[in-house]
Amino acid sequence: MATTATRSNPHPHILVFPYPAQGHMLALLDLTHQLALHGLTITILVTPKNLPFLSPLLSSHPSSITPLVFPFPFHPLIPPGVEHVKDVGNSGNRLIMAALGKLEDPLFNWFNSQSNPPVAIISDFFLGWTQRLATQLQIPRLTFYSSGAFVGSIFDYIWNNVEKVKSLSEVEFGHLPGSPVFKQEHLPSLFKLYKRSDPDWEFVKDGLLANAKSWGYVLNSFDALEGEYVQWLKTHVAHDRVFNVGPLSLIGPDVSDRGNSGSSSDLNGQVMTWLNQCPDGSVVYVCFGSQKLLRNEQMEALANGLEKSDTRFIWVVKPGTTQQHVEGFGVVPDGFEQRTAGQGLVIKGWAPQALILNHKAVGGFLSHCGWNSVSEATVGGVMMLAWPMEADQFVNARLLVDDMGVSVRVCEGADSVPNSDELGRVISEAMTEGGGMKTKAKDLKEKAFATASHGGSSMNDLVRFMKELGQLGR
Repeated sequence: MATTATRSNPHPHILVFPYPAQGHMLALLDLTHQLALHGLTITILVTPKNLPFLSPLLSSHPSSITPLVFPFPFHPLIPPGVEHVKDVGNSGNRLIMAALGKLEDPLFNWFNSQSNPPVAIISDFFLGWTQRLATQLQIPRLTFYSSGAFVGSIFDYIWNNVEKVKSLSEVEFGHLPGSPVFKQEHLPSLFKLYKRSDPDWEFVKDGLLANAKSWGYVLNSFDALEGEYVQWLKTHVAHDRVFNVGPLSLIGPDVSDRGNSGSSSDLNGQVMTWLNQCPDGSVVYVCFGSQKLLRNEQMEALANGLEKSDTRFIWVVKPGTTQQHVEGFGVVPDGFEQRTAGQGLVIKGWAPQALILNHKAVGGFLSHCGWNSVSEATVGGVMMLAWPMEADQFVNARLLVDDMGVSVRVCEGADSVPNSDELGRVISEAMTEGGGMKTKAKDLKEKAFATASHGGSSMNDLVRFMKELGQLGR
């Protein structure tokens, strides 16, 4: 049974439905913060284990945001207690997406039981089935792209041309600005893993195709980063209800606990104290997101590369289970932390990424290029050392390296083991001589702040978006 509270409110009531993966959820929660600031009444749908992620939001807006908590639906291939992609990895998206689809009927019944039901749904692009729900309820649904317009336009093409794209070793997107070309293995993982006629995969495909029917689109990007792709998307959908409102991390609530569901004040203090002792731009921050656990060979190569780079570092290591350690994943090499005690800091578990990237001591970010990380690096004015592995990361890396010039590739692929000498050299050179990239990253930061300020393109789109929502239900 779902739990929520009822209230009468003259402001438009919106249902927000985030997808339970870090990169998806954080940005939509930032947007929800803005919806509340603009006077909307919000119900936000989560399952029990994802409720703690809402804590900062509920503390900031106790009267205007209400959680709606549904039990996580059973799926035979999802271990009991798993409700978030970080607990199953990127390949588990299909299962989480299929399981959440079982909420359609309970959600329909909930809507019909409310005296003041939501007048619109804003849901993640991995929850495309909510389009059918919105049609049944005769209300508009807006697709939230937690990633950018480039990825959105790639998704649109590949899912509409599955058989053709699957048959190619290289795919040219000649209809997109710059006619980008991607190797088959660099296309988004969801597409690469797709198996025709598997019921879960067909559900995923149908949902992603349904996004094209949505009433509007909200993008966590900004024109200086992706303007030509946003323009293409507007032309493609043939209406102007495409709202480019990023980087959302700039207009979200306090960043110090961003993405954390536990206590962190002690860790934040320790990390800031360490960074305060480092020269400006001297630290490379290393993190591969909440989902990716490196194999021990990769851990060894990365550790050796960092040591050989002679560069200060903060390395965030995803904590593996005892079983995963036994299977050869996620172990920091013996003696590494002792040998590099004066050079770096190893954090096992969650780290205050946004705070770290905004610190003046941090000059580079060795990253998988997940969109949330791209967005936070942009706001921090930090150049990226790209190691794309899966999901949308190869698409994002192309944008950063080839289009924007704010990144350099250091490795490619989820299973690749970098040469530690080469990795050390690239890190050292980028951090000491990457003047051009560092300057471009600082310029992009200035543009990001300008676009999110009064009169900037993202702020104008946010105001336009709020006006559209304000008209609903009247």
